[in-house]
Amino acid sequence: MAAAASPAACARASASGPRAGARLAVRTAALPADGRGDGASSYKEFGLYSLKKRIEDAVVRVETTASSALEVEEAQRIKQEEVLQKRNLWDNPAKSHETLSALADAIRVVDHLKDLRFKAEEAKLISQLSEMDVINGELFKQAYKSSVDASEYLDRYEMYKLLKGPYDKEGACIIVTAVSDGVPSELWATKVFGMYTSWARKQGCKVGLIEKISSKSGHVQSAAMEIESEYMFGILSGEKGMHRMTYPSLENSDTYQALSARVDVIPLFLDRPVNLYLDDNDIEIAPAPSEYKKRDSRNCAAVRALHKPSGVSAESSGERSYFANKLKATSRLKGKLLIIARELGVSDMTMIKKQAIEDKCKCETRRYTFGPQKLVHDLNTGIQLSDLDLVLEGDIEPFIRGRIISRQ
Repeated sequence: MAAAASPAACARASASGPRAGARLAVRTAALPADGRGDGASSYKEFGLYSLKKRIEDAVVRVETTASSALEVEEAQRIKQEEVLQKRNLWDNPAKSHETLSALADAIRVVDHLKDLRFKAEEAKLISQLSEMDVINGELFKQAYKSSVDASEYLDRYEMYKLLKGPYDKEGACIIVTAVSDGVPSELWATKVFGMYTSWARKQGCKVGLIEKISSKSGHVQSAAMEIESEYMFGILSGEKGMHRMTYPSLENSDTYQALSARVDVIPLFLDRPVNLYLDDNDIEIAPAPSEYKKRDSRNCAAVRALHKPSGVSAESSGERSYFANKLKATSRLKGKLLIIARELGVSDMTMIKKQAIEDKCKCETRRYTFGPQKLVHDLNTGIQLSDLDLVLEGDIEPFIRGRIISRQ
């Protein structure tokens, strides 16, 4: 995945510049007089046939998938323009803002899909010329890279089209909490949090606030990260739940011990406030302003908002003031309640049952088995991967894609 999460955002991150013909003309002009260049033999060494086959497959996919997608996005762009022409923008500013945003997204996706076709044409031409030995290795590798980029964009485009939930387009705040006290549990929570920070970095996501709340031992009891790219909630919502680590006992290698970290994923509303009313009498803020300065210096800014009827709570410690952390904690609490209410089919927040929430929180999402037989088993999708280290370094795309496809 690329720097931004939505097809429109991907388009912003991958603006192409000059068209294919101009790029190819410049590169060809730079070749030596014999047309071969120093890389003429090098690209053959890493498998010309294999690379050509991948380029051809990518070109065929772009020519088919991108063309049909372009028709859909063009129709969507025209529809949004017609809606704007019929509406007085000042009658309903919120709805008009939504329509303008949708139109901007459609325009960006259309532009990028058009550029994908130019890239495919360029890659196809270079691949054909390579058969006549008139293309150097570097240019051929560039054609291969263009075809890979095009395929990756289409993968993202197709996946995001499956994200149709009411909050799927929002950013995400992902929170990892050690389930039990003690250094081993806290170290495991830190490891799980590191998995998500590595994943976000590899995707080039726009990461905002990162905050950590320490335990008395000085290790991380809870850590949160705000990802401000679009569609992050839809992508990561399936990560919510218990992430259980099992490992051989030091005393008896035939038995296994277990540690768990809880992962919460909250929608991060990027351009609008959380639309949820809560009675002030149902909210408890801790600490109170008068107690704020007496808190442990390690977590002096942490503020916790509790919804008393349901027992749901949220914290914030990354802002610079007590007041700002109070607002952030309350906003996260509302986001949590919106998702819980939707999952339980409840419209009145006071009707959310604590037991139902506890049962959901205990649901196991993924199991990480250490020892001679390393294995990662995702319980939501059934996917099992043997490369445990790679997963913990942020390679969780198979689980994410599998969940998004399976929930349709």
